[in-house]
Amino acid sequence: MFDNICKFLVESFSTDFATWLLGEPTTLTTLSPSELSLEPIRADALILLESTDVVLHLEFQTQPDADIPFRMIDYCLRTYRRFPSKQMRQVVIYLRKTRSAQVHQTTFELPRTRHEFDVVRLWEQPVEPFFQLPGLMPFAVLSCTDNPAEILQRVAVESQTIPDLQAQRNVVASSAVLAGLLLEKEMIQRILKMDLLKESVIYQDILQEGIEVGKAEGKAEGKAEGKAEGKAEAIKQVAQNLWNQGMGFEQIAQITELSVEEVQTLLQANR
Repeated sequence: MFDNICKFLVESFSTDFATWLLGEPTTLTTLSPSELSLEPIRADALILLESTDVVLHLEFQTQPDADIPFRMIDYCLRTYRRFPSKQMRQVVIYLRKTRSAQVHQTTFELPRTRHEFDVVRLWEQPVEPFFQLPGLMPFAVLSCTDNPAEILQRVAVESQTIPDLQAQRNVVASSAVLAGLLLEKEMIQRILKMDLLKESVIYQDILQEGIEVGKAEGKAEGKAEGKAEGKAEAIKQVAQNLWNQGMGFEQIAQITELSVEEVQTLLQANR
């Protein structure tokens, strides 16, 4: 889920990420891994963006990953094969604080071969830059602060200044998901206007994912009532996803149009 949220933010606010990581508001478009001739090693963590002059390769990680250095050199070579005249910037962004030495590794080395890439450890980054651009705001709570709840409260206030209502909803929903790495569900729902989640693209993606899961399971069972069961499974999937992202029983009930008691029973059955 965190990979998907980060990917959504980068693709929706690519200019904001270019400003942050490249130093200028470059217009970037999504580059499909298939354009690099080979299948991606791990497509869910991979984000490739390109302009006329540069390719930006981003990987968001919640946990240290020993395969990261190899992925960096592998995609660098794939990109060079396809775009030999373009510069490449590779950045690994770690979301959750850890003492692992792997999050400090910025090179891949073999005898007579050395490749370098950049690493951003969000918990070491100053707070203010994340409030300069709307696409970066959801990451503010993960930055260098002793009071993430206070930062999330500031996100709740400053997100209201985003003129595009849909963008505002998406920023709030993304902030709720990422804040779940640090804060308790009850804290998040007290701070953020969770009713905005229902109208966000992120919620619609969660809903569609649940519907597809439900349809697949109903079809696999081959029952005549598969469609109805698929819908029920979709609601169950949505409720579980929203619970995992920090929402309480009442908010989930409002979105799924179930009673609070039904939501509680549903979630307890999944434990």
